[in-house]
Amino acid sequence: MPFVYMLRCSDDSLYVGYTEDVDSREQTHNEGRGGAYTARRRPVRLVYVERCASSRAARERERQLKRWSGVKKEALIAGDVIHLKLLSRRRQRHPH
Repeated sequence: MPFVYMLRCSDDSLYVGYTEDVDSREQTHNEGRGGAYTARRRPVRLVYVERCASSRAARERERQLKRWSGVKKEALIAGDVIHLKLLSRRRQRHPH
């Protein structure tokens, strides 16, 4: 089963990725083998996981989340649906 996940890095930044095995992937990042970004910001900890219907859906969701602001990602992590909806609406109102 594919998943999208977010890691909180030691510098408090967020990393978004997708995987079939969340626990193994978190360990890989913490061993410095998960990518250059997280290797320089260890330790990392898992803060969000979302199950996806397919690998393709997971990759698409990863791309979507990577475009989100930090504030919007934090609302998703917190499960703050109301704030998330407000942030989404605010973005749509400013087309310029």
